[in-house]
Amino acid sequence: MITIANPVTIGPVLVGKGHPLALIVGPCVMEPNDLTMTIAREVAEIGRDLGVPIIFKASFDKANRTSKSSYRGPGMVEGLKVFERVKAETGLPVTTDVHETHQAAPIAEVVDLLQIPAFLARQTDLLEAAAATGRPINVKKGQFMAPWDMEHVVAKIVEAGGQGVLLTERGTTFGYGRLVNDFRAIPQMQATGAPVVFDATHSVQLPSAGKGVSSGERAMVPYLAKAAVAVGCDALFLEVHPNPDEALSDGPNALRLDELRGLLEACLKIRAAIGLP
Repeated sequence: MITIANPVTIGPVLVGKGHPLALIVGPCVMEPNDLTMTIAREVAEIGRDLGVPIIFKASFDKANRTSKSSYRGPGMVEGLKVFERVKAETGLPVTTDVHETHQAAPIAEVVDLLQIPAFLARQTDLLEAAAATGRPINVKKGQFMAPWDMEHVVAKIVEAGGQGVLLTERGTTFGYGRLVNDFRAIPQMQATGAPVVFDATHSVQLPSAGKGVSSGERAMVPYLAKAAVAVGCDALFLEVHPNPDEALSDGPNALRLDELRGLLEACLKIRAAIGLP
């Protein structure tokens, strides 16, 4: 039986048993014109006002876009500069995707939480490279994986010396171009000992359904987020954008930034109602 950390320490934020609902939040991809900083400042203010611990998320490279012509981001060098600025100006810990083993070490020099994309959740070399950095790791459950399969993911990381693991539920492939959520996955993955995050925005994604890009059902995000909190998830994952219809990646399933505060207020009431901090 492996022993893993719970709660998991991510900068100043503790995620897991006995701690408040945390939020991983930000735009899907870093966009030009200082948009990333605008979003970071806004979510930091909301977190302070509501007492919600925030981990800021953005991708510097969307390596798994449906079409090669889609916008991918500024790249690792420029992206890490943005994260340094976010941390300096807002005090928020930050997270981003790691797609290649050689990226893990340089990303970990700046980023507080390494995220393993769902498509790569079973890639042993990538998991071990992330673990070797000493940073905590958030692994998104593959759309093709059962919740109990994540036990083996956790074991790979712990056996490689990982210092903390989060597991994220983000929907399961159902036929072509659709995801569904089985909320039993939250307690089933919590049974591994790891805190569990619920990704409400990617769960409403309609993969490859938009003629070379993914589509999504944005209106369903609040329903799924509130359901996951009622089940007892340890954190929520939400991608937000001031104008999702103009977002350069995943706009159809992103929450409008001006709707974030109200959704969190509702989720906190649900959290209190089920007797969790």
